[in-house]
Amino acid sequence: MYLFSVFIALTLFIVGCNSCQSGDRDSDQPDTSTPDTTSVDHQEEKKRELTGEDIQLEKNIRYDKYLLDDEYPYKDTTRHFQWEKIQEQIAVIENAMAEGDTWGILSNYRNMNKEAPTVADFVRNEYGRVSDQFGVERYQSAPLYSVDGDTTLVRYGRDGWIVKLPDNDTTEMVRVKGVSFEGEFLVPNRYLISWHDSVRFDKVVAVDVTNQNISTLEKTGDTWNILSMTHATTGVHNPPYAHETPTGIFAVQEKKEKMLYTRDGTSEIAGFAPYASRFTNGGYVHGVPTQYPNKSIIEYSQTLGTTPRSHMCVRNASSHSKFVFDWATVKQSVVIVID
Repeated sequence: MYLFSVFIALTLFIVGCNSCQSGDRDSDQPDTSTPDTTSVDHQEEKKRELTGEDIQLEKNIRYDKYLLDDEYPYKDTTRHFQWEKIQEQIAVIENAMAEGDTWGILSNYRNMNKEAPTVADFVRNEYGRVSDQFGVERYQSAPLYSVDGDTTLVRYGRDGWIVKLPDNDTTEMVRVKGVSFEGEFLVPNRYLISWHDSVRFDKVVAVDVTNQNISTLEKTGDTWNILSMTHATTGVHNPPYAHETPTGIFAVQEKKEKMLYTRDGTSEIAGFAPYASRFTNGGYVHGVPTQYPNKSIIEYSQTLGTTPRSHMCVRNASSHSKFVFDWATVKQSVVIVID
């Protein structure tokens, strides 16, 4: 019995020593191997949101009439193209595209989907219209409700604002995530147009209401190419008829070769604006207006690039508005308005 116990003890001792000399030995030694961080770095890179500094711009001018420099004189001052602000807004679009999901736009042109309800604590602006605390009028806007379960009307969303929405959501109230604005809200289905997840926004019309200029950009590969840089005239605050051009990110929704307009306060057709691309409410990028009885397209006006004077639209040389009209495709183009 004593010899058997000694034999068992010696066996266990030998097995233990062999274990120390095999794979377990490595746990007592410093780890000199290099950890594989490639996948971790790749995940962090994918998650990192782009900023304006990440957006590469390069001049590749296609429309060179009335071409402006990055900085140019105006009266006794200097005006310029605010590329940094434009890059920041393009980064917002790029980040939204990287997220995937289904694209949509808020839509209520001429209240065609019914006038939105009255928001609490509304104000009447200088035009006599109901407006929310952000200055967005009820007229031609979509109602945005709280997602907290109480379906409280929180604010209004401008016609043409871009959103993300769940796939195939056909419920009466759809939860949307803002691209043109911050936050998530519930929106009645009738105020939404779904453009599905195949949309790629690779064309931008950038309008500067401060410097009264307009540029166009198109993405090729990783670079946004600047195609044109010229004068513009934006909307002026002049109640009861003329409105400022609203700032923000909007989708190009429709195009009209001739956009008819009426005399203020009447239903009488006063003339037309050529090559009009609509981006919000009655706001278009278009050429120089032609008043009836004249019927010919006017190419240029000396008031372009000076001071705001339109009713909301963005005027530019008619040949440039045709360039935009032919180039900017619906569902693939955005209008960025900066101040």
